[in-house]
Amino acid sequence: MDCVFVGAGAVADQYAAGLDGSPLRLAGVCDLDPGRAERLAAAHGADAFTDLGSALDALDAPLALNLTSHAAHVGRVTGWHDRPDSFLAVGPLYDGAVYPLSLLVAWFGPVQRVRAADVLDVWPADEEKNPEAPTHIEATLSFDGPVVRLTASLYAPHRSREFYGLELHGDGGSIYLRDAGGRGPAPGDLSYARTGREYTDVPPQQPADERPRLADVERFATAIADGDRPRASARRGAHLVAVCNGIERAASENGPVPVDACGVTADHTPPSVVRPHATEPRGGTVPDSEVGASALRLPPIGFGCSRYRDGEYVDRADSIAGALDAGYRLLDSAELYGNEHRIGDVLAAPGAPDRERVFLLGKVWNTNHGHVAEACAGSLAELGIEAFDCYALHWPEAWVYQGPLRRLAEKPVSEQEALAFPETAGGERATVDLSLTEAWANLEGVHERGWARTLGLCNVTRDQLERVLGAATVPPALVQVERHPYRPRHDLVAFCRERGIRVVAHSPLSAPGLLAEDVLAEIAADRALSPAGVVLAWNVTEGVVPIPSSITPAHVVENLRAASARLTDAEREQIATLEDPEFTR
Repeated sequence: MDCVFVGAGAVADQYAAGLDGSPLRLAGVCDLDPGRAERLAAAHGADAFTDLGSALDALDAPLALNLTSHAAHVGRVTGWHDRPDSFLAVGPLYDGAVYPLSLLVAWFGPVQRVRAADVLDVWPADEEKNPEAPTHIEATLSFDGPVVRLTASLYAPHRSREFYGLELHGDGGSIYLRDAGGRGPAPGDLSYARTGREYTDVPPQQPADERPRLADVERFATAIADGDRPRASARRGAHLVAVCNGIERAASENGPVPVDACGVTADHTPPSVVRPHATEPRGGTVPDSEVGASALRLPPIGFGCSRYRDGEYVDRADSIAGALDAGYRLLDSAELYGNEHRIGDVLAAPGAPDRERVFLLGKVWNTNHGHVAEACAGSLAELGIEAFDCYALHWPEAWVYQGPLRRLAEKPVSEQEALAFPETAGGERATVDLSLTEAWANLEGVHERGWARTLGLCNVTRDQLERVLGAATVPPALVQVERHPYRPRHDLVAFCRERGIRVVAHSPLSAPGLLAEDVLAEIAADRALSPAGVVLAWNVTEGVVPIPSSITPAHVVENLRAASARLTDAEREQIATLEDPEFTR
């Protein structure tokens, strides 16, 4: 299919790089600068134009791509363009405001009305070229719920934060998007502050979109060729024009103006966590090609909520809140940690993510293997939730019952440890005669009650896992073990993957000496990551969900940055040299 590029600058070059082997043929290039148009056109055997109307009249091209950069539509136009006349003629509303407006309409649906608007004719007296349209416009727009203040200006001499980004404020907090026209998320682009807290960076958790820039255009062209002409973008474009018209009317009539929706709806945003139903089958041998469909869908990196840090117990409420603000959506909790009520307070606070967007993993302690239902009920009450997304045995061994372990964090340390780690009169660990498979049967009772959507095991060997799989009515959906380059557990990870069981790595960064390894430092330098980030990215690349823990806000954010990194095979081979078969704690 023939197409026309409108704009022949750096953005157009990036699109043109994908033309080789593409079903699209560049028939024409249109740019206000004839030299730029001729350069790009000559490179691809196309015709050059300086007027779009002439290009469309001369060519039988059903597809025209507007490839003018969004960054060129904010700030003093005479400072960045040598031929600013067309911009000065149309003004900032139709030239620049449509970019953030398009994003807002995608999020919130159509603008319902322009509540108020004002225009200003401000322009430096020493400029040789003068605008024909107002240079500074402010408007207040009503969506179905949100109210937005829009500012568009050709006067501002720089790309100010006000014109280049978006700020969203709600009852629970605020979001700041640094670059409203960026093609994909980048570190530092997004930050969030719940009410009463400072802004926290929200790192992207998926790799950057590496598809050719023409990929979406090719899909659009295919639809046109098949007779299925997509209308969504056209409807949105018509609605944006209607909004701009409404702003002009509101400014001139000094009153609110309704806006035609033009059939526009908000884009659907799926939850960040896909939660399984309690009755969904798990386990069993699964072909490699079906592992993704069978296994739990989890965030790439979770957050550990243990209170034990550097040899002492600490309060974790602030760091857990900071982790949620940064974008963590898997919390690893446990009865032993004694802070489930604090986690519940964080989840219930204004600005916290919806319950359905957070995967909660809970664990029953060794002293309650014979009283799993009692322990689970207590944990659910402390957290203020109806069910765990996964409830697991913290360790395979069963110890003497000590009663409910409620709010251990509020007890003296000596009492905490006496309850959690019971001993015989001779100072040995006080165990009970309850097998792992019997404890698993008790765990299945929690699943039957609907208190846990899936079940899991922690700190088990492959033999122990096989034993449970052989006896289970509800197979494990998740296995959590210590995993890092010193102890990669490849056999267990492969065994779980073949059966659609997700592996979660606890203590991924705490092995003594690990983060000082030269191999990690070299990879970190190449990838602009920390050594800790390399270890986390190594886990993510291998399909394992690491759950680092930190009380340092900068480390909380830095760890999550690794979620979008994927290591190469060569880098993983380098890390494989760190394996230590003799490693023990």
